[in-house]
Amino acid sequence: MLESYSILSEGQKIKIKITDDCKYVVEFMEFPIATLTVISQLKNKIISNLKFIPSQITSFEKRRELKEGIKNRAEIVIKEEFKGVDKETEEYIICDMVRDMIGLGKIDILLSDDQLEEINIVSSLEPVRVYHKKYGWMPTNILMKSEDEIKEVATKIARRVGKEISNLSPLLDAHLITGDRVNAILSPITPKGNSITIRKFAKEPWTVVHFIKSNTCSIELFALIWMAMQYESSILVSGGTGSGKTSMLNVMMPFIPPNHRIVSIEDTRELQLQEFLYWEPTVTREPNPEGKGGVKDYDLMINSLRMRPDRIILGEIRKKETAEVFFEALHTGHSVYGTVHANNSEETIERLTHPPISISPILLRGIDLNIVMFRDRKKNIRRVAQVAEFIKRTTADNQITISDNPLYQWDGIKDKIVKVNPSQRFMEQLRLTTGMSQKDIEKDLAEKQKILLYMVKKDMTNIIEVGKIMKAYYTDMASLKKLIK
Repeated sequence: MLESYSILSEGQKIKIKITDDCKYVVEFMEFPIATLTVISQLKNKIISNLKFIPSQITSFEKRRELKEGIKNRAEIVIKEEFKGVDKETEEYIICDMVRDMIGLGKIDILLSDDQLEEINIVSSLEPVRVYHKKYGWMPTNILMKSEDEIKEVATKIARRVGKEISNLSPLLDAHLITGDRVNAILSPITPKGNSITIRKFAKEPWTVVHFIKSNTCSIELFALIWMAMQYESSILVSGGTGSGKTSMLNVMMPFIPPNHRIVSIEDTRELQLQEFLYWEPTVTREPNPEGKGGVKDYDLMINSLRMRPDRIILGEIRKKETAEVFFEALHTGHSVYGTVHANNSEETIERLTHPPISISPILLRGIDLNIVMFRDRKKNIRRVAQVAEFIKRTTADNQITISDNPLYQWDGIKDKIVKVNPSQRFMEQLRLTTGMSQKDIEKDLAEKQKILLYMVKKDMTNIIEVGKIMKAYYTDMASLKKLIK
């Protein structure tokens, strides 16, 4: 056995084993067939007395209420009809009922494991697979009973967020109340069977200190990003799937002054900004089967301009319409942040200026910095691979083109991000917008590095602690300097 540990699911302690052949095993309590029949009857009796619809579970508070109702009713029924049962078995039966009735069944156990990043149901013929932070993809000992059961789970998720998944509308992109992202596809679009993928979000939000301590990004580079965020530069984060684009976006947000209003526009809620930020999240909506009630990102962007935002975050750029919204927001004079799938700064330009997005290259001048994230799957590490600026150039035949100028580059051999080129545009623009000299900028960066180093030394990984430092920086700098000194 490679490893074993325990997790809590609905308050119940469950043991997890990672076997030598890299299999994820959940230790379930086993019952005789006769007992299972009685348990099934108990569930039906409790369900008939607690009538509710899945769409009612829209918040943690509502879920807590329903959970207490199920537990109270279950305890009464078990004492009446299942006399002599020991406390451990009773607790297991009740927790199992809670998971089945208001959760996602056995999948809830996997959602309770903070060591997992993704959960994938391929079909009822294959075991559920998980992506473990330490061991990567591995099969579990959980098998869905039928395709109908998988479809029922997908339908339950859809109803809770006011969406629909059916044979006529077989695709679902949604999120659980925990913030975990769900993608579901029904057969025959997926020939193997109905499929569900859940991408889990960390319960403890990532912070700048996490990224520095894990060597994802350096203190020197974070000081530059902080300065860019403070003085309202627009930043685009690039990277491959699972490289940490959205995590970087989340980590950057506390650098925004606390009195600035932030409006985010997303297709599916992925951002988890901190409570101390002045943040207004908005989410698009697909039209109903009659083609009515749809809300597009462009509609939200137009509406956001009436909300007097200081900063606009536009989730992920996947298509031309979204890119147009991103650059339209830039042209309104706001600081804009977003993500795009691209593996380096040069590829970012190609991705945005060629089909299917195909925006005019000259629009890229509105982006002040391009941060590129990278994930090494063999070593299971994430790194900032590049930080670049986009430069306008004129060819011999007077054609205007845009090229990248990498300022920082990750050295894979040394596992270190190093400065590679001087800035041709970003620093000059910073001097113009702030009125600071190069000496002032260097002094400001050094001050920020001291603060970041202090946070790392004090191990301030908690987002509340980070928030207090950022707030003090903008509102009580004298006290903060005194504290650090």
